[in-house]
Amino acid sequence: MSAERERLKELLKTLSLKRGDFLLASGRRSKYYFDSKLTTLTAEGAYLTARCFLEVIAKNDIAAEAIGGMTLGADPIVSAVAALSQKEARPLDAFIVRKEPKGHGTMQWIEGPVKPGQRVIIVDDVVTTGGSTLKAIERAKDFGLEVVAVMALLDREEGGTEVLSRDYPFYPVTRRTEIFGE
Repeated sequence: MSAERERLKELLKTLSLKRGDFLLASGRRSKYYFDSKLTTLTAEGAYLTARCFLEVIAKNDIAAEAIGGMTLGADPIVSAVAALSQKEARPLDAFIVRKEPKGHGTMQWIEGPVKPGQRVIIVDDVVTTGGSTLKAIERAKDFGLEVVAVMALLDREEGGTEVLSRDYPFYPVTRRTEIFGE
């Protein structure tokens, strides 16, 4: 395991992990919550997130032209990955999946320099049941993108892996048990 991945896990634990009583996007209640943006929007966290995502992409030889996901959780991740990928041998453009179509102008669900037929990676910051990620996949496919892999910064290990990996290669960068040490 790389030193960068270990440091990213430490940042997630110290900056993003919150304890209390939380309602999750899945509708479930939890005694802990990962606010990933508290990590991915720091200079160090953005850099480490991008390095770790690019490491997983290279290790698994994922051939894609772009990386994107549902706003707002995926936004800092895909932007950092796209920026850092420019220095790598395989640059990836970023795109964003809206929660509802733009109400003016192009009225699009998808924002960014992607075109139908392109091979893409769908990203989520935190996966619990996989529901939000599946919505992003559906919107990307409706736009005409070919989803070749799905990635998450953190897998809460509450069923999302099983749901997503039925139809797509799924690669979490970290897992809840790695953060909690269980």
